[in-house]
Amino acid sequence: MNALAATNRNFRHAARILGLDPKLEKSLLIPFREIKVECTIPKDDGTLASYVGFRVQHDNARGPMKGGIRYHPEVDPDEVNALAQLMTWKTAVADIPYGGAKGGIGCNPRDLSISELERLTRVFTQKIHDLIGIHRDVPAPDMGTNAQTMAWILDEYSKFHGHSPAVVTGKPIDLGGSLGREAATGLGVVFATEALLAENGKSISDMKFALQGFGNVGSWAAKFIHERGGKVVAVSDITGALKNPNGIDIPALLKYKDDNGTLKDFKGGNSMDPNDLLVCECDVLIPCALGGVLNKENAADVKAKFIIEAANHPTDPDADEILSRKGVLILPDIYANSGGVTVSYFEWVQNIQGFMWDEEKVNFELSRYMRRAFHEIKAMCKIHDCNLRMGAFTLGVNRVARATLLRGWEA
Repeated sequence: MNALAATNRNFRHAARILGLDPKLEKSLLIPFREIKVECTIPKDDGTLASYVGFRVQHDNARGPMKGGIRYHPEVDPDEVNALAQLMTWKTAVADIPYGGAKGGIGCNPRDLSISELERLTRVFTQKIHDLIGIHRDVPAPDMGTNAQTMAWILDEYSKFHGHSPAVVTGKPIDLGGSLGREAATGLGVVFATEALLAENGKSISDMKFALQGFGNVGSWAAKFIHERGGKVVAVSDITGALKNPNGIDIPALLKYKDDNGTLKDFKGGNSMDPNDLLVCECDVLIPCALGGVLNKENAADVKAKFIIEAANHPTDPDADEILSRKGVLILPDIYANSGGVTVSYFEWVQNIQGFMWDEEKVNFELSRYMRRAFHEIKAMCKIHDCNLRMGAFTLGVNRVARATLLRGWEA
C-alpha cells in the first residue's frame, strides 16, 4: 500500500472513531492548493535544462502551512500529497499553530553542481514566492536539500518581500537558524521513547536498540541513546549494516562514519545483512530511513517489543495488524518524529520576535512539547479505546476539524 492510501486509511479510521460529518471528512482530505511549475536553468556547460517543481499545500485551518522541500529524481506527487497531509496531523498532534505542506523538484542533486543547484533553487523560489510566506507557507529542508538551500530561498524571497528570515526554517545559524535544530528530530525521538518506556515501567538504560538508518535522525538518536546508557546492538544505512550484541561504541562509530563516509569495515561490530536488522534480537526497533520497510513479509519475524517510527510511514497497515496481534507497541510517526517540526516552530517564533534562544532553552521546550503530546495521545487512547496510532490520529484530526468548524466551515 502506498503512503497516500495508507495515510487516507488511517485518517478515515480516525474520522469514524470521532464521528465526523462525512462532508467535513471529505473536505479535510482535499488539499488546499497544488502548485506545479517548470524550472528552466542554464547548466554550467551552457545547455538549458528543465525540471518540474511543485508544492502541495494541504491545510491552513490552524496556521501557516509547514513542510519540507525535497530534491529527488523520483519526486512522486502521490507521496508528497500524503506527506503534506501527514504534516497537517503532525503539527496538530504537537499542538503547534501550523497546517501541512510538502514540495520538491524532480532532479538528482548529485548530478548538479553547487552553482546549478543555486540557480535551480532561485528559479523555483521566483515561481512560488507569492504562494509561500511567513504567515502563509513556511518551507524547510528535506531529502536532498539542506541549510544552504534554505539560505538561497530566503535570499531570493527577500528580493521580492524585504528581509524575511521567518519564511523558511532549517537555515544556517548565521542567517537566523535555531540552535538545536540539526539534532531536533533525533532528540525528539529519544524524548518520545523515554515517555513510552516510562509508561511501561522501563527506561532507556534497560534496553537494547536497533536503528535502521544512520543519517541525520538515526545518528543523533543513537548518540542520545548511548549517552543515556542504552545499548545500541545494530545499526544500518545505505553503506551497510553491523551488529554487536554487547553494544556498539556509538561515539567511535560516529567518528568512523565522519572520517570514512561509510559503516563498512568498522571494527567495533560484525557486518550483517541490512534486511536482517528489522528482525534482529532487540527490545526497541527504530526505523529512521525509508517508508514501508515493515510489511506483511517481515512483520511476523520482528522480535522488538517496541517500535519507534522515526521515519515517515515505515509500517504499512498489514504489518500494523500483525504487530498489534503480537502485542508490539508502535509509537506512530506523526508523533515520534515531530521533534524536527517542533524546533522549526521555535525557529520561526525566534525570527518573528527577533530574539534568539540558547540551546538549553530549545531542548527544554522540545522536551516539554514531546512529553505533553504523549500524555494527550494516551488520553485519546483511553477515551476511544484504541492503539497509539489511532490515539495520535484522533488527537490531530480532532484539532484540525475543530479549528475548521470554528472558522466557519459550513457542512
